[in-house]
Amino acid sequence: MAGSCFQIICTVYGTLPTGDDDYSSRWQSIKKAFSKSIPKGEHLSPVRLRRKERGVWQRRFWEHTIRNGSDYARHMDYLHYNPVKHGLAERVSDWPHSTYHRLVREGVYSAEWGDDVMLHDVGERASLIRPTLLP
Repeated sequence: MAGSCFQIICTVYGTLPTGDDDYSSRWQSIKKAFSKSIPKGEHLSPVRLRRKERGVWQRRFWEHTIRNGSDYARHMDYLHYNPVKHGLAERVSDWPHSTYHRLVREGVYSAEWGDDVMLHDVGERASLIRPTLLP
């Protein structure tokens, strides 16, 4: 599971290595390195200016340890559907910056996956599960 999927859109999601439960320090390092690697230019609110924050990151994160194959599959579905949810793509396959394309080549997802998915079908309480994501 570790390192299987990572996505930066308007929110951040990812997986951490097995045994690494120091989420706060890990995310602080990831955010710092990423923020330094991209040019400045995003809109900054007065609060962000005052706190000397970049406008790339949300302040908080949701800590969640993947519990099993079904949980992993739901979160992968959520990640892959996120660009559609946020209006950045019309179809899951339209978003080029996704592990979805590799997983289609590997036979985990069909090329049409997500075309008929409703928002309630992906995420924490989803009913759409593909347990084949884990060996």
